[in-house]
Amino acid sequence: MLDDFLVRAGLGGLGVVLAAAPLGCFVVWRRMAYFGEATAHGAMLGVALSLAFEQSIFIGPLIVAVLMAWTVSLFSQRNYATDTILGVFAHSALALGLVVVSFISGVRIDLMAYLFGDILAVSGSDLAIIWGGVVLICGLMAWRWTPLLLATLNEELAYAAGIKPKREQLILTLSLGITVAVSIKVVGILLIAAMLIIPAAAARQLARTPEGMVALTAVIGAISVITGLSAAYRFDTPTAPSIVCVSLGLFCVFSILGALKHR
Repeated sequence: MLDDFLVRAGLGGLGVVLAAAPLGCFVVWRRMAYFGEATAHGAMLGVALSLAFEQSIFIGPLIVAVLMAWTVSLFSQRNYATDTILGVFAHSALALGLVVVSFISGVRIDLMAYLFGDILAVSGSDLAIIWGGVVLICGLMAWRWTPLLLATLNEELAYAAGIKPKREQLILTLSLGITVAVSIKVVGILLIAAMLIIPAAAARQLARTPEGMVALTAVIGAISVITGLSAAYRFDTPTAPSIVCVSLGLFCVFSILGALKHR
């Protein structure tokens, strides 16, 4: 486990965990699981556009995430159900991304790496981008923690306190876009939503405060990354799915502990 590529993989995974912990909690509290999945699927279109215009793959997913949030908000105000709009745009963006990729010539594209991640191929420059995103997201969360929490608990109370819930929603969406962008190399587009939701859902079973839930979510995510990497190295299994499977196992354990606690 001390090989250089495993150290980089571990650092990359821990960076994604720290970024996803507070956002995953808000996704669970706001019941935005489908929105998180839609943002992740839309990242494929962002990756394709970044490759087509020869830009960093971290820029496209961020732009697509913000545009998707704005579009969903616009259509939701016109008698469309939010989950229906999310379903339309999530799968359409994924399909469009794959079509655009097929027209790009002169670029070798490993779709499996984008869809399921390639954490063992994380480089030093990737680590710099991932941890830069972590610092940015943690800064945003620390700056907007109270307004975001208040807008999540009660929008009317947030309005009374001079807080604009739609602005907080935009900040949360932007943060989700950043997280998806920096997570693509580690867990891939199809597994990002799992790392956002499963550790937070597990932590919710035992956490007593919002801050405690975020901290416990980060711990569960870190254990999932380290244990998943070890299992993948030992049993020669796909790395990112192994991490998610460990996270699922922890969710089951915490669910049982939570049930015993309530009894």
